[in-house]
Amino acid sequence: MTSTQERDDLLSELGLDAQNSAAIGRVLGTGNIERATERPDGTMEATIRINEDEIAWDPAILVLPHGGKVELTVINDDKNTHACLLPSNGDKKFLWLLNHSKGRATLDLDGPGYYWYSSPGGNDEGRGLTAAIVVLGEVPPEARLDRPDQPRR
Repeated sequence: MTSTQERDDLLSELGLDAQNSAAIGRVLGTGNIERATERPDGTMEATIRINEDEIAWDPAILVLPHGGKVELTVINDDKNTHACLLPSNGDKKFLWLLNHSKGRATLDLDGPGYYWYSSPGGNDEGRGLTAAIVVLGEVPPEARLDRPDQPRR
């Protein structure tokens, strides 16, 4: 469990808490923030879960150091059935999570930015089962918009 100060420090270190930066730390104001681990082959991995009776993803913000392939293990520790609709280049991934079950998904998130995921079943999204994957890094030159430089911190 991330303490409030650790969460604030990590959001600041990653640049996710400031205006004109990447202010996702202000949008998802509750829940844990964690970094994915990277294997020697460059594939990242992480575990996200729904804890019993919390109706929230843990972590609420998953940070990837760069774009690429990420292998997620999704665990539903709740007494209710939920789902997980995940972003991925080319096609979204869907996991049906019976109570006390586990699923795996391999995502391809090749560009920096925010990728939102949720549980679209019932009113899960309205009750809090919405979270984000943040991919750090810069947009490659060939993908940048043709516009003047924007102010940066």
